[in-house]
Parts: sequence; structure tokens; C-alpha cells
Amino acid sequence: MTNLLIRLIVSAGSVLLAQVLFSRWIHLSGGDWTSAGGWTTALIFAVVLGILNALVRPILLLVTCPLNFITLGLFTFVVNALVFWLATILVGGVDVTNFIGALLGSLTVTICTHLVDRYLEQ
Repeated sequence: MTNLLIRLIVSAGSVLLAQVLFSRWIHLSGGDWTSAGGWTTALIFAVVLGILNALVRPILLLVTCPLNFITLGLFTFVVNALVFWLATILVGGVDVTNFIGALLGSLTVTICTHLVDRYLEQ
């Protein structure tokens, strides 16, 4: 249970980090990383993103398996960006201007959560 809460907080923090790093493409309507509204919006977004990653992402990866095979796995970045974009539509508090913003946001969340997962495994 503790690991799940840590992953949730890291996901929310990585969304806020993506907003700071890529403010041209990613905006949180609740505020920035210093405000409580920004953290609340980011936590809700992290929960929705986690649910979509558990339910929708495997289906998309299965459907796009031939493209993923042809591109040697690089199409996974597109699928991750699509799931990130879908989460922004469902939450409404996170705005992504275009595909580049969704790609950069998904990369930021993926890298941060991967680093924490490696740390938690030890």
C-alpha cells in the first residue's frame, strides 16, 4: 500500500515537473507546484492516468502490435502520448496544447516513475 501511495505522489509530482519544464505545452489550471490546487489537480490526474495505463494502454498496445513491431518498439511512445492526452481530456484540469506536449508529458512521467520503481525494488 505504501508503494502505491509513493508511486501516486511521484506521478503527480512528475506531472507538475512536466508543467515547469514544458510550460509552453502543458498547463495545470489548478496552479503550479507551490499551490495546493496544483497538487490536487495533479493527484487526480495521476489517478486517472494510472487507471488508463492499467485498462486502456494494454488494449492499444495489442491493437498496434504490428506497428510496434515494424518500428522496433518506438510506437510505444505514441501510445503513451495518446494515453496521456486521453487523461487530460478526462480530468479537464490539465491542458496539453498538441502532440508534442503529450509526448513530453508522458516521457516525464515515465522516466520519473521508472526511477522510483527501480529504487523501490531494492
